[in-house]
Amino acid sequence: MSRISVRIMTMFLAILAVAAACRAGGAAVPAPTLDESKVSTQGKETAVLAGGCFWGMQSVFQHVKGVVSATSGYSGGTVKNPDYETVSSGATGHAESVQIVYDPSKVTYGELLQVFFSVAHDPTELNRQGPDEGTQYRSVIFYANDEQKRVAEAYIAQLGQAKVFRQPIVTQVVPFEAFYEAEGYHQNYAKLHPYDRYILFNDAPKVANLKKDFPDLYAK
Repeated sequence: MSRISVRIMTMFLAILAVAAACRAGGAAVPAPTLDESKVSTQGKETAVLAGGCFWGMQSVFQHVKGVVSATSGYSGGTVKNPDYETVSSGATGHAESVQIVYDPSKVTYGELLQVFFSVAHDPTELNRQGPDEGTQYRSVIFYANDEQKRVAEAYIAQLGQAKVFRQPIVTQVVPFEAFYEAEGYHQNYAKLHPYDRYILFNDAPKVANLKKDFPDLYAK
């Protein structure tokens, strides 16, 4: 193995360690005690989540069994049909988000939230995520109905009471209003650019942790 390869591997392992350290004891986040039950027939439901750069969020949920599609986009702001440049300015109020279409007979909303809090991002970072800073990188659950709101709020309370994280959870739980699909070059970015340094050091470890912590939910 070359010196460059060794350095890359060392940095990769260090990032994995940091990701685990944000949780008390480095343990996987427990499953929600309140969750929807899996339904008996196939169907489609939608969840919209925000937690830092949408490249990594999309990549993580594309590897969750039962997820039909994960699309990068913008949600939570006041500007209709925003573009990346204006969202990045912080002036639109939008957060980089991912719209997740899933089959509720294969994965529950609570299981998606468990992945969200465990490996997709750090819910204790306010208006930032890793190297990215600004309100567009805030942690948000956009609930589509009362049941999603109930599950999300109960789960945050459960994690807080159990002191799973060393710092308080800052994730917002707000009603979903609109989702605007991001530009084409943002879609499937991690898959199309696996050797991009940003992907290697920020997003690939998330998928690796998903595979390690949730083998029953992981899909290649």
